Amino acid sequence: MKLTWIAATVAIGVAGCASVGMPEAPEGALLFSENCALCHGVTGKGNGEIAPGLKPAPADLTGLTQRNKGVFPRAHVLSVIDGYTRMESSDQEMPEFGLLLEGETVPVDVGDGQFSPVPRPLAALMFYLESIQE
Repeated sequence: MKLTWIAATVAIGVAGCASVGMPEAPEGALLFSENCALCHGVTGKGNGEIAPGLKPAPADLTGLTQRNKGVFPRAHVLSVIDGYTRMESSDQEMPEFGLLLEGETVPVDVGDGQFSPVPRPLAALMFYLESIQE
């Protein structure tokens, strides 16, 4: 009986996310140009306007899938953007993106077949990054 209640609660949470339209890559492209291009470059190759002065250098975001054995690392990308996996150290130049963590959520398969509620702007940015893989 307890398991049924837990399952129902999870289903309601995911259903609540589902009522919101899923973001698409163009929505993420706008967020990328506003928040990421200065460092990572317009094309995401790590060659942004201020990249030469950054240590460590910004990552080439077009090769994430290639560097992950042909699978786009959704969970890792989300964790890096939201700051969860970043260590507190002086050599980390990437800023925090609090606004990407706010607002309505959408259900996203983060790579393990399970859907997790992810803030819509963060999901849009992830979908955009997935779309620019080479």
